[in-house]
Amino acid sequence: MSTPLLICDDSKMARNQVARSLPDTLDVDVSFATNGMEALQAIRDGRGEIVFLDLTMPEMDGYQVLEQIAAEQLKCVVIVISGDIQPSARERVTGLGALDFIKKPVNTQSLQETLRKFGLI
Repeated sequence: MSTPLLICDDSKMARNQVARSLPDTLDVDVSFATNGMEALQAIRDGRGEIVFLDLTMPEMDGYQVLEQIAAEQLKCVVIVISGDIQPSARERVTGLGALDFIKKPVNTQSLQETLRKFGLI
């Protein structure tokens, strides 16, 4: 059975880049969200056991999504993908429950290393 994987970013190009960077051997069912509100609904609907989450988005940003995931105790693992590479951003997202932080633009090697690091592939 495929694992539901959600890619949440307001940029279509970024969403597609993450999807293309996934290993071919990864058995996932990929869904997309363009903002935090859509992401939360997708997670609630069971479409995001693994979530790649941007931080800067309209309607609800990635920090707010992480806070809501914790508040609702939603079952998912989150890896943040963002251009904001400040140490404070990394500390904040891991403090909110994200597994890791990947710098944007994502490259195949860093994404796959992160998946491997956490036993997701």
